[in-house]
Amino acid sequence: MAKSSHATWGGRFTAGPAELMLEFSESVSFDRRLAPFDIAGSKAHAAMLAQVGLLTAKERDAIRSGLDAIGAEIAAGKFTWSTKLEDVHMNIEQALTQRVPAAAKLHTARSRNDQVATDMRLFFKHACAALGEKILGAQRALLAAAAANRDVLLPGYTHLQRAQPVFLAHHFFAWMEMLERDRARFATVAAHANWCPLGSGAIAGTTLPIDREFTAKALGFVDAKGRPQVTQNSMDTVADRDLFIEFAAACALFGVHASRIAEDLIIWSSTEFKFVELPDAFCTGSSLMPQKKNPDSCELLRGKSARLHGNLSTLLTLAKGLPLTYNRDLQEDKPPVFDSFDQTAICADVLAGTLAGMEIVRERCAAAVRDPALLATDLADYLVLKGVPFREAHHAVGAVVRLAEKNHVELNQLPTDEVKKIHPAFGADWLEVFDLARALAKRAGTGMPGPAQVARQFARWRKTLR
Repeated sequence: MAKSSHATWGGRFTAGPAELMLEFSESVSFDRRLAPFDIAGSKAHAAMLAQVGLLTAKERDAIRSGLDAIGAEIAAGKFTWSTKLEDVHMNIEQALTQRVPAAAKLHTARSRNDQVATDMRLFFKHACAALGEKILGAQRALLAAAAANRDVLLPGYTHLQRAQPVFLAHHFFAWMEMLERDRARFATVAAHANWCPLGSGAIAGTTLPIDREFTAKALGFVDAKGRPQVTQNSMDTVADRDLFIEFAAACALFGVHASRIAEDLIIWSSTEFKFVELPDAFCTGSSLMPQKKNPDSCELLRGKSARLHGNLSTLLTLAKGLPLTYNRDLQEDKPPVFDSFDQTAICADVLAGTLAGMEIVRERCAAAVRDPALLATDLADYLVLKGVPFREAHHAVGAVVRLAEKNHVELNQLPTDEVKKIHPAFGADWLEVFDLARALAKRAGTGMPGPAQVARQFARWRKTLR
């Protein structure tokens, strides 16, 4: 049975929504986490209304004090939320109005449409800064691990087959680049969020003499020079969900990177590789097999990435067919965003903890990187420096590899006279190619894994992450 309408929009209705509809349509169960941002927006809006003469200074101060008191109650867990009041905005507004009569004027020149847009932009600025710091924590753990194992060499892989030798630090710095792009993406999302929606109203602004720039400055929506930034089209402002999608995309791509790092660690920690020992604190055992040590943190990082991708898909699907401007469908935009924030935050922390606690099994890395086949490409380069076209050199080295496999010996154990039969450009010095130190030292170009370049990258990352 429908109840009498007590909603703020209820003047048009003779009866309130059914109990089932209230349960179906409420959002306060998840959007109440926006309370600090909603209160900040309301305080700035009240200050602006007083600035333009729509509130007295006394009314403004009473509203501000009331909002501060409600904020303190929410922070202390003492505030009573009601699903009948639909959302965070109405819960706070009704509680404020019961305490401060002037609060009945607070919604002047404001709609829940531009109000929630403001709340979410404040949330995104906060969330991007928080996630940037957490990713920075993972990067610092990675830099420390690289420094502690600076001299370690291991095979790099393509197609999960041994390819060429690299410093472990170079591999770690590949992960570092991925995480640095993630930080940059969150900074970009924060910059896109840094435009104030208040004053856009429900769709077409207001006829009242408001000052949007005043509100923008009060809320910190300013450029590098402190100039206010306000959204430029009221319809787009309340309909736009690009920020939600961009944020979820940044989270999803971080999830991809965390998953790829985790996959490397899972492979490396297996008995077959055993390049790394993962920390006990981030692993579990088997309920049946007592010898097992399972890389649970890494496996869950892979799993969480799928969840982050799902959140992005939800938002893209939600927004794709909606006409301008606001539609109630958009209430469903917040759960995937909040979940992406929460899961990205804990994934970054778990990644940092796993990286900080892992130990490199140096002897296994050393044994793997001694494989002379890793320097087959260097052998082709040796021929190129003697004037052999690369395709011809590649073919000749392939024949050398085939001969070694046929004779069941390592590449550098073939007799020189047999190698020279394959190509006359092979000289008595061809075995010098298989010196690992020489091989790495020759990789001196920008972005390569030679010792000089790795040293440059250490200096770069120490400067970047300090």
